[in-house]
Amino acid sequence: MPAAFAKPLPYAPSVETPGPDEAQIFQELAETLLSISARTFEDSGHANRSVHAKSHGLLIGRLDVLDDLPAELAQGLFARAESYPAILRLSTTPGDILPDSVSTPRGLAVKVLGVTGERLPGSEDEATQDFVMANAPVFAAPDARQFLKTLKLLATTTDRAETAKKLLSAGLRAAERVVEAFGGESPTLKTLGGHPETHILGETFYSQAALRHGAHIAKLQIVPVSPELTALADAPLNVNGKPNGLREAVVEFFRDHEAVWELRAQLRTDEARMPVEDASVLWPEELSPYRSIARLTVPPQTAWSEERSRAGDDRLSFSPWHGLAAHRPLGSIMRARRLAYDRSAEFRMERNGCPMQEPAAGYRLPG
Repeated sequence: MPAAFAKPLPYAPSVETPGPDEAQIFQELAETLLSISARTFEDSGHANRSVHAKSHGLLIGRLDVLDDLPAELAQGLFARAESYPAILRLSTTPGDILPDSVSTPRGLAVKVLGVTGERLPGSEDEATQDFVMANAPVFAAPDARQFLKTLKLLATTTDRAETAKKLLSAGLRAAERVVEAFGGESPTLKTLGGHPETHILGETFYSQAALRHGAHIAKLQIVPVSPELTALADAPLNVNGKPNGLREAVVEFFRDHEAVWELRAQLRTDEARMPVEDASVLWPEELSPYRSIARLTVPPQTAWSEERSRAGDDRLSFSPWHGLAAHRPLGSIMRARRLAYDRSAEFRMERNGCPMQEPAAGYRLPG
């Protein structure tokens, strides 16, 4: 890592450039996502998230902000060394509950509890900070308009025959292996079911889109650092014949092991090569590397149970718009999430008959 870093660019509202028809696009996105939830509700009688419906782990841990951070990193939640309770939710992307042999990208949502400070609009009465992450450094679409096109295609596949999806996923994984053998990678193949069958706890997760980092702008990364986690990076995991194989592996791991991840920030230092509105552009690490700002520690525990799922899946909502003004989500994809996530939470609350929770610092997941 270099001894000196390029000066981070300042945050200003002008870094965002909303399009004239953005409100209509966001409305269509929210409606398309709700159509996925409505379809799965018709079949199961239970309302799930429109995306990331299936959880593989629901965990209680601790976020420790590192001491003596340089001024450009010591911003917002990370302004001073402090420890916070945290809830973590591991998931995969589809809105329907599929066997894990339909292998899709993975997500990690983190809810930090007991957070104080100026709040984002709509979260003024809360005391949490959410980070919503996925295991790819960039988003599959540059903006909400392009994502809507992909989403409409994915929505048509909701609730289609599981056997066909398993066969398709196997073919897509084979195609993805060919692409990677030639040094490439296909987000489209992975999204449709071609993600490699690997252990979810070996993944590195990213915010993908930008968010405010106090006076600056950043993307975030969560990286496994404890030896038991790093040993699982790219580790094969056979889930064939195991519909909940990922969950079983997570439960087995946390029966005896502690897990430690680092939370890292990549500060924006170049206006042209590190855009805010286009979430599909990889910010070059040679311009600005990811730098450690906190640690997430999760002790051994029951990582998933039906009782824990009822609390964590049904009553908790994770959104980048639950948080501090100092970590305002930025760019088209992030702005679209505000309406979509609110609508999803409202749908689940109405259909399942239980209110959403924004837990306080002493909250404990049951089970």
